[in-house]
Amino acid sequence: CSIAESPTLRLNEEARLLRERGEPVIHLGIGEPKNKAPITAILSSAAKLSSGDVKYTPTDGLPSLKKAIIRYTEDNYNRIVSPYNVIVSEGAKQSLFNIIFTLCNPQDEIIVLAPYWVSYPEIIRMVGGIPVIVTPEDGGFVPSFEEIERAVSSYTKAIIVNSPNNPSGAVYPDELIAELVELCESKGIYLICDDIYHKLVFDGRVPAPAYKFTNKDAENTKVIVVNGVAKLYGMTGFRIGWVVANRKMVEVMINVQSQTTTCVSPVMQAAAEGALTGMQSVVESLRLSIQNNRDVLMQELHSFTDVHCVKPGGTFYALPDFRAYVRKSVAKDSVELSNFLLKRTLVVTVPGREFGMEGHLRL
Repeated sequence: CSIAESPTLRLNEEARLLRERGEPVIHLGIGEPKNKAPITAILSSAAKLSSGDVKYTPTDGLPSLKKAIIRYTEDNYNRIVSPYNVIVSEGAKQSLFNIIFTLCNPQDEIIVLAPYWVSYPEIIRMVGGIPVIVTPEDGGFVPSFEEIERAVSSYTKAIIVNSPNNPSGAVYPDELIAELVELCESKGIYLICDDIYHKLVFDGRVPAPAYKFTNKDAENTKVIVVNGVAKLYGMTGFRIGWVVANRKMVEVMINVQSQTTTCVSPVMQAAAEGALTGMQSVVESLRLSIQNNRDVLMQELHSFTDVHCVKPGGTFYALPDFRAYVRKSVAKDSVELSNFLLKRTLVVTVPGREFGMEGHLRL
């Protein structure tokens, strides 16, 4: 089979096996926050389970959860959408798969901005599409508009934007998002906004959502938003994500989902509803905690003269540059360096190669 495994999940499994053997593993490779799920999510899911009414739900999600997502979209994006614009899926990863499966015919292209989340290129390949990688020529973590525009062809169906960014923590400038919205709507291609970290931004910055830069309504804009409860609410194992898109797109995604997973667990949907309608202070508490963690990490990294790291503006990741250690023949590339750290020091990292950034490690 030509489908590559997820490198982050593989590393998680390696770390688990080492811990089962009693090894004191330091896991810097996992992509989830340390906070527990909100009590409102736990109580809502427990109540649903206790009711015994745990049967099939509508393929696009429980009406009550969709109502909560619509309210969330209005509160956080200043955007009015209808239930027909929303589909709930088994995590944001399935949401992205549904979008890409819906958009791509064989040989169609989707532009992916490096550094990128490891699954974007593989999902595109799985459905017969071609990932077109745009890597910043200046060696940074944010491609220029001109670099992205040059990658657009007659086969381009979409551009994926993930800001704040996994793996770098970079937050894209509002000006770039505005230019991308204008480009996509003028060219008739979609802008897929992976907003799973959108509230985890530091230092008082409040990035504008892509919706701000379009005057088109929900049925006509080319902006698609992907979100979920995993990262903001510490609910990675609940597997609840959603898409906000035009009705035609959602209808096709419902058909795709009806032939794959049928529907999402009603217990997990109840938990997500509890998180979205409960006290939102849990998100701010997490944001402050990881901002402090970011500051501690940067201080420690600065003690290494040969390690350079752009200060993350959001998420709970950093992508320091370890190329000096590759040049010193400690390792020939980021994969070998990551393996070296795991075997010699029991520290789990993720090779930058997996994110389109050779010579770096994601922490």
